[in-house]
Amino acid sequence: MKEELRILVVDDIASMRRVVAAFLHELGYQHIMQAANGTEALAMLHKEAFDLVITDWNMPRMSGLELLQAIRLDANLKQIPVLLITAEARKENIVAAAQSGANGYVVKPFTITTLGEKVERILQRSQDTAAVPET
Repeated sequence: MKEELRILVVDDIASMRRVVAAFLHELGYQHIMQAANGTEALAMLHKEAFDLVITDWNMPRMSGLELLQAIRLDANLKQIPVLLITAEARKENIVAAAQSGANGYVVKPFTITTLGEKVERILQRSQDTAAVPET
């Protein structure tokens, strides 16, 4: 199952993208794509199907929060779970992320264990929601 999931990692810092991708590979995820900013990520999301987006909050051109909001407004993308990563643990940021529809929030620096637990929880909730028929 993990091997089949497609994850998009978005961060303007290449070394951070590599760290997150390496953590995901170590956790058993094989299909990991990378984007350098929200604009690039949104273009990729319109071309390919992804099961999860992991995005940094602070990026030029389009922030992670703006990317999240664009995903939630797009009928073809809105179901994709989004995990926000940030260096700031400010309460107003967490509230803004939740209000915008983030599925999770991780504060840097984080461990592979923390990332793994967040990703597993998000994907499990996403599967549970998809399995419930709408009434």
